[in-house]
Amino acid sequence: MLEALTGLGLSASAGLNAYIPLLALGLLDRYTGLVDLPASWQWLSNGWVLAILLVLLAIEVVADKVPVMDHVNDVVHTVIRPTAGGLSFGAASGAKTEMVTDPGSFFSSHQWVPVAVGALVALCVHGVKATARPVINVSTLGFGAPVASTIEDVFSTAMSLVAIVLPVLIVVFVAAIVAFFVWVRRRRRRRKLEKAARRAAAAGPADTLRLPADPGTGLRR
Repeated sequence: MLEALTGLGLSASAGLNAYIPLLALGLLDRYTGLVDLPASWQWLSNGWVLAILLVLLAIEVVADKVPVMDHVNDVVHTVIRPTAGGLSFGAASGAKTEMVTDPGSFFSSHQWVPVAVGALVALCVHGVKATARPVINVSTLGFGAPVASTIEDVFSTAMSLVAIVLPVLIVVFVAAIVAFFVWVRRRRRRRKLEKAARRAAAAGPADTLRLPADPGTGLRR
């Protein structure tokens, strides 16, 4: 169960930022004893792979903080983040960490299952992020984009590290994401109601100025 929570946390983190959980796994495997990746996932700790991930992370960090560009970035990452989530869950399900000493026991018979689960989790979290950003941008005139992006990056980093070091706390992070999703849905519904009310108020006075047609001629007076 702990390895499932580790994979859940890393894939959810990938839904916010595709490269942070992959970098966390690769760097911790290469430079510390906190993660021991299986042979099939050792490429994540390769120096060239880590360098490419760092460059991609820098590009996303910048692009995600600029209004309008952040929307384009989310569209592009609709495929990348689920892929990263699948890779993160797949690597975590076979890795030894401080808390997981028997990797593979949870998904021993179907190796594709953790990859599919991770991709689905990351896609769901990505959907929350992509839905929330336009609401934040509109309500703050774009000034909230860099703040929201920074919070997401910090949240993604913290979730990746907690997933590896203390996976039982991932339940708290997932609950926070669900609560945020509920807030976004309510906020969008409220904005739609406000727009409908403004349109009705704007159309109302114009309608009251229109006089009824003359019954005899059918023409308006």
